[in-house]
Formats: sequence, C-alpha cells, structure tokens
Amino acid sequence: MPLVQVSLLKGRSEEQKRMLLSAVTNAVVESVGGSPSSVRVIINEIEPSNWSVAGVPFSERDT
Repeated sequence: MPLVQVSLLKGRSEEQKRMLLSAVTNAVVESVGGSPSSVRVIINEIEPSNWSVAGVPFSERDT
C-alpha cells in the first residue's frame, strides 16, 4: 500500500487539493501499478511562518 505525503503552504482551495490528491493517486498507479484504492495520500499544510527559504519565512517574503 503506497503512502505519499505532500507538504504545502496553507492557502490552497479544497478543489485544488482534491485535484492534487487525484493526480498523485493516478501518478502512483501509473508508475508502480496497483489500484487507486490501495494508494494513500496525506497533505500536510504548513503555516507560512513555519516554512522558510534561505532563512526567510514565507510570511515575510516579498511576493
């Protein structure tokens, strides 16, 4: 039973997350076989203040 964990910054819509879950499930089935019902996907949503690049939290970055 494959288990995939995806970390994302908070802020995606429920529809975007549903699309991601479906796409990841399909990619696992296509690449390693098995059935979609055997694939588990977990989305870990991270607060922008808890994720940084080059030591700068996303909550403080210029966008």
